[in-house]
Amino acid sequence: MRKIPNNGTLKMAYPLGLFVCLFIYVAYIKWHWTSAAQAFFSITDVALGAHRSQQAHSPSGTAGHGHAVFYGIMFDAGSTGTRVHIFQFAQKSRETPTLMHETFQALEPGLSAYADDVEKSTQGIQELLDVAKQEIPFDFWKVTPVVLKATAGLRLLPGEKAQKLLHKVEEVFKASPFLVGDDCVSIMNGTDEGVSAWITVNFLTGSLKTPGRSSVGMLDLGGGSTQITFLPAIEGTLKTSPASYITSLQMFNRTYQLYSYSYLGLGLMSARLALLGGVEGQPANDEKELVSPCLPPGFKGKWEHAEVTYRISGEKTAANPHKLCANKVSEILRSKVHRTEEVKYVDFYAFSYYYDLAAQIGLIDAEKGGSLVVEDFEIAAKYVCRTMETHNQSSPFMCMDLTYISLLLQEFGFPGNKLLKLTRKIDDVETSWALGAIFHYIDSLKRPMVPTNE
Repeated sequence: MRKIPNNGTLKMAYPLGLFVCLFIYVAYIKWHWTSAAQAFFSITDVALGAHRSQQAHSPSGTAGHGHAVFYGIMFDAGSTGTRVHIFQFAQKSRETPTLMHETFQALEPGLSAYADDVEKSTQGIQELLDVAKQEIPFDFWKVTPVVLKATAGLRLLPGEKAQKLLHKVEEVFKASPFLVGDDCVSIMNGTDEGVSAWITVNFLTGSLKTPGRSSVGMLDLGGGSTQITFLPAIEGTLKTSPASYITSLQMFNRTYQLYSYSYLGLGLMSARLALLGGVEGQPANDEKELVSPCLPPGFKGKWEHAEVTYRISGEKTAANPHKLCANKVSEILRSKVHRTEEVKYVDFYAFSYYYDLAAQIGLIDAEKGGSLVVEDFEIAAKYVCRTMETHNQSSPFMCMDLTYISLLLQEFGFPGNKLLKLTRKIDDVETSWALGAIFHYIDSLKRPMVPTNE
């Protein structure tokens, strides 16, 4: 005989069933909202949940004190190599994030070297992605954005070849476990490169965390291009500069009007080729020897640039080689560089080849960096050019490079007594544009949190 349940049991069962259904519904809504947020909007909000999971697997105190942890992966595809920067951030609610750790690794050659065989480019990219997988906890993979930005090396390639390389990289990214956006792979225009480097140095010096604190300017000298960026404090700078030199940056709910410009073709390697009389991407006619007064007298050798090998030599009898070299440099810089008076009053950091050349000749410490005045480059150039016969094999380009840097800085408007700070790292963090670029990218993911058509 079937047993009939009593009314008390039924009264308890109905609320319990309703509660279970409600719990499942709320859990589903929460899961669905989180998935959408991680893909389109807030990396840091999702990372709060992932952080709780990380605490069970990592040493205590890694972030602590209510900080949300999140990561970003930035590939720098330069003209001479591809580098990956893996950043770990921590952030308290409504505060500027703090950089906790950076992992850096580089491979040579640059992506542009695979322009005629794009399949070969994938191995290096995958190798660097594997580094990221080792550095970032598994729970964070799907909410960590991976981005590649190519610089002058790909900007100088024919458009079709560059796009094929970028498409191949995007395929590798989409097969990875990381967060891949529609704009995850691109050629970075020169202005963005300068702005991103400006963000990096001002984030590391604390200027972005403290509204009203004086910001610093940025000078970067790469192989194919050179950038200058600073935040004007004088209204006249904004009014008198060409429109293409002023760019608007939105960051941390603030808008900055920056003076920023990138000079493609005025990077150190491109300048060398121009001073030798060569043409970018083209072998010399009939393998003709390229001769320059900026090279040691009687020097003969070979130089490779952008996958082309050139035969080069110095003039046999070069009286006052620094003056002759300076005249050549002035010719290629003439009417190409915009000068603004305000650079005299802004504190500037200088990176890349500015640092490398200064360290090579002992103007700064090779490991720690240091400060110098603009005139130091000119004094060094005159000395090296006068004595270059004694070191013509070890550093044949030193006279040319120092003379170029000296005159480039003067063209920007820097007086001889202007102090520049040269460094590779601030608080043990690389001063490249990569940090600023991933920072800005993550910040842009968080912006469209609410509809704008209210």
